[in-house]
Amino acid sequence: MLDNGFQTTLPEQPQPAPQRDTSQARIPLLAFVSDDDTETALRGGLLNTLERVEVRRGTILHAIKHLTKEPTPRALVVDIAGVPNALYELDNLASVCTPDVRVLVVGEDSDVGFYREMVRNMGVAEYVHKPLTREHVTRLFVPQIAGVTVDASASRGGSVIAVCGVRGGVGTTTVAVNLALQLTTATRGHVALLDLHLRQGTTALMLGVKPEGGLRIALEQPERADALFLDRVSVEVNERLRLIAADEALDGMPTPTPDGMRSVLDLLRRRFNYVVVDTPMPRTPGEMQAIRGARHMLAVMTPDLASIRDAVRLRELAASLGTSHTTVVMNRLGMQGGLKMPLIEQGLGSKPAVVIPELGKQLGRAANLGKPALGECAPFRKAIALLAQEVSGAAASRSTGGRSLFGWRLGR
Repeated sequence: MLDNGFQTTLPEQPQPAPQRDTSQARIPLLAFVSDDDTETALRGGLLNTLERVEVRRGTILHAIKHLTKEPTPRALVVDIAGVPNALYELDNLASVCTPDVRVLVVGEDSDVGFYREMVRNMGVAEYVHKPLTREHVTRLFVPQIAGVTVDASASRGGSVIAVCGVRGGVGTTTVAVNLALQLTTATRGHVALLDLHLRQGTTALMLGVKPEGGLRIALEQPERADALFLDRVSVEVNERLRLIAADEALDGMPTPTPDGMRSVLDLLRRRFNYVVVDTPMPRTPGEMQAIRGARHMLAVMTPDLASIRDAVRLRELAASLGTSHTTVVMNRLGMQGGLKMPLIEQGLGSKPAVVIPELGKQLGRAANLGKPALGECAPFRKAIALLAQEVSGAAASRSTGGRSLFGWRLGR
């Protein structure tokens, strides 16, 4: 109001844009995925990694619509499978997000050029083509999402997969032997099967071969394990699989050292794409090192109360040792007197990633004949194929005519 009594109207000042994103409002991860398998892999791979994860059903289109009204998360996973002109939609997504968001994309295109365009030119932190697996999530997504530092020694060369039974007699060796064989077929890679049961190991019996000597020395005296170690102590099972095992006397007391275990694993990584380790429940520092050096651990259990307890404890131990990811494998589901799946899920806090039904007679016959159970039992073969997919990303029904995106990236 001026002195002359006339009221003036000041020009309307522009209002600042609303600040929708605050550090308090932003969640660690929001994901939009279009199918059950991708959601299961994502949740499993992120288990015990983040305090808050929101996974919703949809594609990048749903993410764009959601983020026009809601705060941008710190990390965002979007599914572009079936979306026309996905690169155009990524531009639209950028317009509704804050610049500091880390975007991870899941899709169906396995072309190398498409991957380069996404990661190099579109600003995407990581792109993975389906089928997404827990191993993909742990190895490729988690470092981007949570800033997890992966041990450099565990990332050089081939992948180490520790197969560990939560208790004796749960079928650990059966799983390890047949997984190693399946990986040679599914990935066309070279695989080493390392048996750390130095006195009573049965991998050689199941494969119908005789172990060579020398493994104990290499594990106890790492300075004696050189480049010729593999040629001296490994046994050729087929053109892509070699077994490294021992047959020590029962009154012997093998004492693998952490340095010895690390040295042996490093030698195997340099030669093989995958190193499957049949691991006893770790009791010594050397055996602990086998778990610590693994990128992926498989905890094999049976449907009983003691297995549930020990699976939880083994999963916690692996996490404390820095193993990237642990997958629970339920063996012998449906065995007489065994628990039902709802009780198992309740005890574990999640579903087992892979379930193998009770096949005692068929698997026992294969073991006694020294023949892999993969060729003797179709239900078992299907379960092991899914397990191989879980740890390698190779589709269970993969054709051998081409190479996957990750095969190209790893030089296989």
